[in-house]
Amino acid sequence: MPSITQREQPQLKARKEILQVIDHLNREVLQGKERAIRLAMTALLSGGHLLLEDIPGLGKTTLALALAKSLGLSFGRVQCTSDLLPSDITGLSILDRNTNRFRFVKGPIFNHIVLVDEINRAMPKTQSALLEAMEERRVTVEGTTYPLPEPFLVIATQNPTDQVGTYMLPESQLDRFLLATGLGYPQDELEKQIIRHGGIRHELEVLTPLLDPAGFQAAQAAAAKVYLGDKLIDYIHALVQATRRHSMIQTGLSTRCAINLAEVARTTAFLAGRDYVIPEDVQAGFSPVGAHRLILRQEQSALSKPEVLQSLVNDLPVPLA
Repeated sequence: MPSITQREQPQLKARKEILQVIDHLNREVLQGKERAIRLAMTALLSGGHLLLEDIPGLGKTTLALALAKSLGLSFGRVQCTSDLLPSDITGLSILDRNTNRFRFVKGPIFNHIVLVDEINRAMPKTQSALLEAMEERRVTVEGTTYPLPEPFLVIATQNPTDQVGTYMLPESQLDRFLLATGLGYPQDELEKQIIRHGGIRHELEVLTPLLDPAGFQAAQAAAAKVYLGDKLIDYIHALVQATRRHSMIQTGLSTRCAINLAEVARTTAFLAGRDYVIPEDVQAGFSPVGAHRLILRQEQSALSKPEVLQSLVNDLPVPLA
């Protein structure tokens, strides 16, 4: 099995810089939220998208902006409301009076990191406008297709569905999100410090990038090359298959979910300093990758989806090296 010491120097340097970004954001921007920061970085390195499920005011917007600024990437924001139109996201053609021709004006989706705030306040038609962008990395407007920048990450925030004015995200859209997590309330002493010093949004606007695009692309390439053995592929397949046979689950996890779990396991191994996946990498990603896609039977809807998935991890035998 290949050793991490055999990696090329640029890849080693890129991993070190990625970890420095995570550490900086955890210490200086969102203290105590390392798990959420790591998952956001994992989504970006894996080429996927992140769903943040939590109540307003806990730092979801701060996380998205800080990630973009620290990596030197462009940032766009969509504030979802019930009257938001698809063209507000993708852009539209307007008549240029100087040339007497229509000119396409790009919407906020044409950024490296796009925050879609309170996505479940938008109407279903507008939510669906994101599907092509998230899956195909392109946008089609009036018959013309426009590529999106690379890297490309959608960070969508979702309020609890029992709040006024929210719409359930369809399963097809939930399946487009590589990972889902929440931030939770800060610890007591930290929250007191935040209250004392106020927000840091203005500081983020002038945050100096800690990594250049070339370094990030090297990290992406290195994560994609992490070795995933046949036994681990069998393990991922067994976990996904188990969700389809479970008595409490109405709809099990999709093949796309299995692919995503493999991608997340590779990136998790890369961030841990290995160029091969171990079972713990798969187990760590199973709930963040799978819980938001899981559909429980109606009579079991009060159960915790992460706990149901964890029970499958506990029951299935772990592959030996």
